[in-house]
Amino acid sequence: MEDYLNLFVEETSWYNDIVLRSMLPEKWWAPLPHFYRGWLRNYIGGTLLYLVSGILWCFYIYYLKRNVYIPKDAIPSRKAMLLQIGVAMKAMPWYCALPTISEYMIEHGWTKCFSRISDVGWAAYLGYLVVYLVVVEFGIYWMHRELHDIKPLYKYLHATHHIYNKQNTLSPFAGLAFHPLDGILQAVPHVIALFLVPTHFTTHIALLFIEAIWTANIHDCIHGKLWPVMGAGYHTIHHTTYRHNYGHYTIWMDWMFGTLRDPVEDEAKKM
Repeated sequence: MEDYLNLFVEETSWYNDIVLRSMLPEKWWAPLPHFYRGWLRNYIGGTLLYLVSGILWCFYIYYLKRNVYIPKDAIPSRKAMLLQIGVAMKAMPWYCALPTISEYMIEHGWTKCFSRISDVGWAAYLGYLVVYLVVVEFGIYWMHRELHDIKPLYKYLHATHHIYNKQNTLSPFAGLAFHPLDGILQAVPHVIALFLVPTHFTTHIALLFIEAIWTANIHDCIHGKLWPVMGAGYHTIHHTTYRHNYGHYTIWMDWMFGTLRDPVEDEAKKM
């Protein structure tokens, strides 16, 4: 068992070396315990992913494709985007605690994670992945909904994110502009799922970082019209009505629990 757990440690150490060796002098991070190296790697990687993806996406939709996807009067101001970046950067050190703690629990054998797909086979891997994503979708839907329904949680946590409530205040940078505890709570289902479903470790790590890309995408106000994806058109409605479209990757939970509002139907009603 101990030898198998070492596979997780070896993998996270490899990630640490890739990021930290390329970004920092070795004397700055080599003396750190393994846990803190992991946090530092997650912090650097998360920050770069957030800033680079946000800058590139904003440049594309607001400048290269100006007036193609977003009307000129709906483009958020530079001040609004800088405010969102500031909120996200203050929260980023805390966000990075969650994947670091999840790695610690995995490395110590507390979860159902497995290291190699060959340990279970491709059919089981894909089956487990589907169940994992359903658990995450269900958990995030209800966590997000309760952050609205429980008034103190909304007032002291989630309201920080909902100051961006119009198209011209939403941007890809709003994707991580949360109160730190709010952002962590909405990502916690990813970690809870590790105790319920056998999960491939590398896939779990990848999905956590894909969150940064996904949240940027659903705050760009561009409706992709790809059923059953919970794209930006749905999420823009969430930011304007506060009572619809709590889902994460898909519309299924909102459809099941009666909170779905379709942006295409909304547009049709306005015409």
